[in-house]
Amino acid sequence: DGEVARRKGDAVATLTTSEGVDRRHLFYVRSQIDRFRFRDYPDNALPFRGGYVECGENIAFIKDSFDLEEVLAQNSHAGTIIIDEASFFDERLAYVVQNHSLERGVQFIFPTLILNFRREIFNSTARLILDTATDVIPLTAYCEHHNCLNDAFYTYRYYLVDNQECPALYFDPLIIVGGDEERVGAVDPNYAARCDEHHYLPGKEYTFLHLKPLGERAAGGDEEPLRGELRALKENISKSFLYRHMEERYKEAIYMNALKSDYLAEKALIYLFSEQNVIGEELLVRLTYQLELDHTYMKRILNDNLRRVSFDQRPLVMEV
Repeated sequence: DGEVARRKGDAVATLTTSEGVDRRHLFYVRSQIDRFRFRDYPDNALPFRGGYVECGENIAFIKDSFDLEEVLAQNSHAGTIIIDEASFFDERLAYVVQNHSLERGVQFIFPTLILNFRREIFNSTARLILDTATDVIPLTAYCEHHNCLNDAFYTYRYYLVDNQECPALYFDPLIIVGGDEERVGAVDPNYAARCDEHHYLPGKEYTFLHLKPLGERAAGGDEEPLRGELRALKENISKSFLYRHMEERYKEAIYMNALKSDYLAEKALIYLFSEQNVIGEELLVRLTYQLELDHTYMKRILNDNLRRVSFDQRPLVMEV
């Protein structure tokens, strides 16, 4: 559309220009994380599932809203800014965008997920973008379940373990950085568009009936119940509250497949720390060492979710 509009005469330029900003000139913004996710794509590419579009010099990588301000200053002629996956950036971005839109007439477009794999507003950045947006255009796809053609409104996360589809549990980390290719194994997930019927999300009730209350008790000084549940998740899943809850709650085998993914104890602890803010960093690190959890995995996931924690220093107090 921008290319078509640029071929028009001066009358059109008058309609698309304000404060020296011409909305016919497009600029694309991507996250620096994409350099890792899409290593096989050119740096000037805007990727999508199954391919990419090259954008020439009209593209930049940023890590946060401060980088975005620099990009806007360096490309002040661009009147339409397309920010890919804007929900992955900090909340401040929503107001940086709003200010440039109101003061300079810049138009921003956000191809991004509004709902996460839990079917909830992705995060506070997504919520603020919705609050400040003038137009919201929901896009759907066909459900990618092999026996379905219904409209798909949701992003479904699952693991492929022993050729079986294993749904992610509700407390799976919010953000897991990975590429666009299919992943096989119990560590890195895959994503698909799914309808309501085929979007499986086990463990939500467990998270709020058991896991979060255990975290709150641990934060108050009674750590043993949480430690016992995490130990069961790591060493003997059938002894856990999670297993008993799943067995009572779900009748379809696919739900129980969720227990085949790796790092369940690590994920539960990360959820309590990074999303619920129930436990503090000291308790997080101490439980990690006490239970001999995989702190390399935990460090990577916490970094992906912008909650950086150092596990380099072994805690002095280690009694169990």
